[in-house]
Amino acid sequence: MHKSGFVNIIGNPNVGKSTLMNALVGEKLSIITSKAQTTRHRIMGIVNGDDFQIVYSDTPGILKPAYKLQESMMNFVQGAVDDADVILYVTDTVEQSDRSQSIIERINNSGIPTIVVINKIDLTTPEQLDILAAQWQQKIPQAVIIPVSAKEKVGMTGVLEAILQRLPEGEPFYPKDTLTDKTLRFFASEIIREKILLNYDKEIPYCCEIEIDSYKEEPTIDRISATIYVARQSQKGIVIGHKGERLKRVGQKAREDMERFLGKKVFLQLFVKVQDDWRNSERELRRFGYDLQ
Repeated sequence: MHKSGFVNIIGNPNVGKSTLMNALVGEKLSIITSKAQTTRHRIMGIVNGDDFQIVYSDTPGILKPAYKLQESMMNFVQGAVDDADVILYVTDTVEQSDRSQSIIERINNSGIPTIVVINKIDLTTPEQLDILAAQWQQKIPQAVIIPVSAKEKVGMTGVLEAILQRLPEGEPFYPKDTLTDKTLRFFASEIIREKILLNYDKEIPYCCEIEIDSYKEEPTIDRISATIYVARQSQKGIVIGHKGERLKRVGQKAREDMERFLGKKVFLQLFVKVQDDWRNSERELRRFGYDLQ
């Protein structure tokens, strides 16, 4: 008997969804920072066993959209509730938010098997964890509740076992050697965006989008050229920095990560251009690969 299905990861920002995804897949596919809105797309990670295939899907954090980019991000979340075989709803021991109430209602009405993962158990006590687990059992009565620390990889076996119990029978959706549905261009752009999130403050990370202009694979080196788009002229100088130092630092850190990810040398060129208010432009969002319904 072979099992196969889509396991969609949903939750509020900053609860560690991407850390959980990477721990379950065993590879760093989703970028991780402490800032909200780190994940903008649905990112798939595929795990194969002798008798199963799990297709994980990490979605953007739940939010109330303020512009078209965020509307697109929420489209990914809504779709993840509708097309899942199993839902992993991720919370943690410190979050306090009611923005997910409508999503929780959709989960309860969906009939889809659901696992509530309470992350960051290292930040609480057993007594507080018991109270939190009981609260979540009330919110999503049909769910199984599993406490974990994704960062420390504690509780991951329990999550995997719970998923396999709920996964439907079926043949694999992807070849056994497939890790993700995304391209190397996508991961190159995500690595650059992660370094921007880590190296700039305030609004700058949320006003940047990356486009890979060229990606040439050679036997011993990959040559990548990318453009960082910002929403206003004033942001361009901030991203570049004095004598180009800030952009150079981002490029160096991104290149180092790409080399670890690819297992080979990388030559990376970065450019910065202004695309006025791209976050509210349907044409530009479609060009950057966002889903606009």
